Amino acid sequence: MTTMLEQDHFGLLTEPATLTITRLLPGPATRIWAYLTDSELRRQWLAAGAMKQMAGAPVDLVWRNDELTDPSGTRPEGFGDEHRMTCEVTAIDAPRRLSISWGSTGGVTFTLDERGDEVLLTIVHKRIEDPEVLLNVSAGWHAHLDVLEARARETPAAPHWDNWTRLREVYAERLFG
Repeated sequence: MTTMLEQDHFGLLTEPATLTITRLLPGPATRIWAYLTDSELRRQWLAAGAMKQMAGAPVDLVWRNDELTDPSGTRPEGFGDEHRMTCEVTAIDAPRRLSISWGSTGGVTFTLDERGDEVLLTIVHKRIEDPEVLLNVSAGWHAHLDVLEARARETPAAPHWDNWTRLREVYAERLFG
């Protein structure tokens, strides 16, 4: 049975300052796991960066969002052509669960749950205290998952930046009315 969360693709605050967002993707889980852990595949939807699959391993993520879609759309003011962040793998159970630190927030956990020939990817991003950061992160995860879904389904993705800008407005209304 598909939940409301899966149907509309929008993330929800599942507790104060915690965003949970899901996406049903074509499987198997090992395929989607590779999109989470392999730098070249992750670069196609989120950020590049080598990742050793072991707790305590550093991960240097490099975002180049202008390269995610063609065309990329209009980059919002205040965003550069590249963003970098050093994270750490905090827990791993391949190919089901990956947790990494994430800047000043409480970290991100990716969980994969096979559902027949599809995989439910659940992302839980904890302790996003600043409302502006929450808006950017909510729209960001949603827009990046749209790109991942397009890659996994081999369909065209909407221009990333235009999608992110539209989603940020939608999340502002959904989260803060």
